[in-house]
Amino acid sequence: MTTIMDPTDERVPIARTVSPRPPEIAGTLALLDISKPRGNVLLDRLEELLAERLPAVEVNRYSKPTFTKPAPQALRQEIRESNDFVIEALAD
Repeated sequence: MTTIMDPTDERVPIARTVSPRPPEIAGTLALLDISKPRGNVLLDRLEELLAERLPAVEVNRYSKPTFTKPAPQALRQEIRESNDFVIEALAD
C-alpha cells in the first residue's frame, strides 16, 4: 500500500488514491516552478538528472506568476494540452 502525504490542513482527511503509473516514462514532462525562492534551483537540477536518465523525455518549463495564488487557467490549460506528466516544485 502507498501512503500519500498531503501537507494541506484538512480537518477531515480526504481519501485519496494513487493514479495508475505507466510502465515507462516517455513523452513530454512539464516542470512547474510555483515562483517560491530557489524552486528554480531544484528544477534546474532535476532537469539535468532527467536528461541523463530519461533522454527520451522532452522537458517543458513553466512558472506561475506568483506562489500566493493558483496558476492561471490559461497556464493550467497549456500544461495539460502540451504535456504527459507534471512535476511541481516548491522551495524556500
